[in-house]
Amino acid sequence: MKIITISREFGSGGREIGKRLADITGFDYYDNEIISAIAQNKGLNADYVETVLKDHGWQKYPVNYRHSFYSPVYAQNGKVELLLEQKKVIENIAKMGKSCIIVGRNADVLLKNCSPFNIFACADMEAKLLRCRQRAPEDENLTERELIKKIKQIDKMRTQTRAILSESPWGDKSAYHLTVNTTDWNIKDLAPAVADFAESWFGRTK
Repeated sequence: MKIITISREFGSGGREIGKRLADITGFDYYDNEIISAIAQNKGLNADYVETVLKDHGWQKYPVNYRHSFYSPVYAQNGKVELLLEQKKVIENIAKMGKSCIIVGRNADVLLKNCSPFNIFACADMEAKLLRCRQRAPEDENLTERELIKKIKQIDKMRTQTRAILSESPWGDKSAYHLTVNTTDWNIKDLAPAVADFAESWFGRTK
């Protein structure tokens, strides 16, 4: 079994890298499928689950890795139950024993014992703005300032989630096997090189 995890800055194209890697490798692909599984397990609407996990209701509590979200201070917040269910779903994916790619959700930390190949996707702000605009819904009319704020807020939330799960900071190069800067790259052209690197890494770790 081979597992590839992809952490990413918002707008860096990490999701597209994941999808293209899945096409190249034939690995199972998990992203929004995890949200659907959580919703089904909990009998909730998938849109609600996604909104809650993006909002992170625990943000009003002090972030402290030593406490973790198992401690009473976090457990008092019902929304944390979904973070725990997300952890369970990701662990169950690994237990199936099939090679897969998991985008986001700190899968690299949760599945550390499975020795996954961990990728971090980043890009400069101009590239992220361009990618966000290309993929934005037709009715979204954010100014550049509003879009930059949105990008920074989402990445801040990802940083805070990571701080609860791991002492290794989100985006810290030492926590990943490959950091991919997608600036000035067409991800369709970039993905084969990433796939080759991953395959070489798995070959070295056998």
